[in-house]
Amino acid sequence: MREPEGVLDARYSSPGTRAHDWSEAEKLLTGAELFWLSTVRPDGRPHVTPLLAVWHDGALHFSTGPGERKERNLDGNPHVVLTTGTNSWAQGYDLTVEGAAVRVTDDGRLRELAAAWEAKYGPVWHYEVADGHFHHGPGRALVFAVRPRKVLGFGKGEPFSQTKWTWEDRTDRADQ
Repeated sequence: MREPEGVLDARYSSPGTRAHDWSEAEKLLTGAELFWLSTVRPDGRPHVTPLLAVWHDGALHFSTGPGERKERNLDGNPHVVLTTGTNSWAQGYDLTVEGAAVRVTDDGRLRELAAAWEAKYGPVWHYEVADGHFHHGPGRALVFAVRPRKVLGFGKGEPFSQTKWTWEDRTDRADQ
């Protein structure tokens, strides 16, 4: 997979600033603990919820219980935005990741993701894998992958910046 080139939007950036490299954004996605997932309800209203996510093999991965609002929304519209960053306007860096959420059902891939979840979040987030699901205690979870089509990065504080990365050749289908 080619690494996208960042394009600076000068309208929202301090004079003399530069576009950030994709490797910087990827490092932030890897380290971020909390993300906000935006989906669309069947009637067109937005739905936003916080969740944990893991950046692995060029995609953000999240999980949800069967029948939860976000899972029901994804049944009708797989297009999502995942957001992470800080709650400060004058410092830090925010990222928004746009793409299609595609269910991961392969048990081998799910085992890789379960190991990545536990490595990132600790043993409280240990999952067993069976029948295309994460299992945690008596519950089970569906896992989704979002391969970015567009990512926006917002540098806050001097210098302010807005960088855009796009994957024009990417389809809306993640590898399962």
